[in-house]
Amino acid sequence: GGGTGFIGTALSQLLKARGHEVTLVSRQPGPGRITWDELATSGLPRCDAAVNLAGENILNPLRRWNEAFQKEVLSSRLETTDLLARAITKAPQPPQAWILVTGVAYYQPSLTAEYDEDSPGGDFDFFSNLVSKWEAAAKLPGDSTRQVVVRSGVVLGRGGGAIGHMLLPFRLGLGGPIGSGQQFFPWIHIGDLAGILAHALEASHVQGVLNGVAPASTTTNAEFAQALGTALGRPAFIPLPSAVVQAVFGQERAIMLLEGQKVIPRRTLATGYQYSFPELGAALKEIIA
Repeated sequence: GGGTGFIGTALSQLLKARGHEVTLVSRQPGPGRITWDELATSGLPRCDAAVNLAGENILNPLRRWNEAFQKEVLSSRLETTDLLARAITKAPQPPQAWILVTGVAYYQPSLTAEYDEDSPGGDFDFFSNLVSKWEAAAKLPGDSTRQVVVRSGVVLGRGGGAIGHMLLPFRLGLGGPIGSGQQFFPWIHIGDLAGILAHALEASHVQGVLNGVAPASTTTNAEFAQALGTALGRPAFIPLPSAVVQAVFGQERAIMLLEGQKVIPRRTLATGYQYSFPELGAALKEIIA
């Protein structure tokens, strides 16, 4: 689910390169696809694993943060997840693995706390509650299918994700920290997020929650801005004031940019996943090369 998006495209390419066959669940029919309606009526086709990456882009600056858009953000995640989970439960031969990608918004923003996969959260604002409901919708009864949840940080990659919106101002020398710049910025390179998902699909010992963030997760927003400026050979000291961020995104949504969490991928590393881009400098260099 969500296979045509930024993460879905990267994951599909990686899985095909590893010799897997990929079917997308999509709104549009086509070769190598089934529609959500077909999934609801005909059930899950035989497969080894199911993954859900579907969800409306929360930080779409063209959409006002009102009740209608909040409902869309919720339903695009909960309904697709619920539909896939039900199809797995009903399947005569259920898949071996079921993977959902949610977000580190589960953990409460803090300038001092450090979170790993066992840390509490999920109950203090719109986004943390969303992650709790989303993960609950994915829960399957019994244990015939391995269940994995990857809580992703800010995904950095070429041609999409967070970097897509940032490159122009930074290239013009107008980039800089957002708000105070002191907030943590839990990030991951798209290659590593796809890598963690492929690892979770293929390695039968992986289950439960994994944090989809780079191990260098002590990066602050100001350090990220500095590193992006350096990678582009541009200064990066013009801060984006909190008031501007709140005006564009609305107060509730602006929290995602103005506050952050220090998130450690303790269990991800313990499963044996080896990062291709553990360090920010090298990750950014690859993206803007």
